[in-house]
Amino acid sequence: MIVVAPSDRRFPRHRRHTLAFLHTIRADSPVHLDAEVDLSALATERAARTDPPSVFVYVLHALGRVLARHPDAAATLTGPAWWPRLVRGSQVDAKVTLDQWIDGERVVVSAVVPDIDVAGREFLRARLARLRDAAPGTLPETAGAALLARLPVPLGRAALALAVRGAGRRRRFGSVAVTSLGHRRVQRFFSSGGTAVTIGLGRVTDRPVARDGRVTIVPVLPLSLTFDHRVLDGAAAADVLDDLVSTLEAPPVPEPGP
Repeated sequence: MIVVAPSDRRFPRHRRHTLAFLHTIRADSPVHLDAEVDLSALATERAARTDPPSVFVYVLHALGRVLARHPDAAATLTGPAWWPRLVRGSQVDAKVTLDQWIDGERVVVSAVVPDIDVAGREFLRARLARLRDAAPGTLPETAGAALLARLPVPLGRAALALAVRGAGRRRRFGSVAVTSLGHRRVQRFFSSGGTAVTIGLGRVTDRPVARDGRVTIVPVLPLSLTFDHRVLDGAAAADVLDDLVSTLEAPPVPEPGP
């Protein structure tokens, strides 16, 4: 028998923002839905381009349009427990996650991409590339995580709780969260991003699908939707997911060139 000696180490400081975030959203009531998206039309459109945007960009773009049609799904719950309020914003801002390495530690950092309900795909691609390629903590969008890394855990929790009070929650967390593990062999996963709705992307794989009595192979995207039951009921959340699937399965609308 092999005996492994116990060991411990200090909690990585670059993940302190995650601890503070999870402490902040502990009152949320997440419920999970999932669906599969036939990406045949999207695959055809991307194959016709020499440098197409990523699937993530197309999902972000479609999600902005969908939430503009379902504004309650982008609402923010604010106020004390004894007097809660649902606040709708005039725009749809998405919190996206970034997989980064800081001092040898793998860290997930988030940043808010504004106005996804009106932004074009090329703008979204450029914005995501800027966030992805910058050194951790060097942009205003990711400076908050760097600050929480420097604070002791109790102070970090207090600082984040203060920052997300009232309208601050929307500024820090966005009005919807989108995250992806599609670069790994993950079929589907469910995450709560501190927003009324969180969208999760799995890995696109070719699957057999029955069409008109015949079986054909199509690219399929596993898509999850986690909703805060305090903000939405299941039927409304299902409508959002169904609309998002339909939007992604339709041929992408061409955008004007530069």
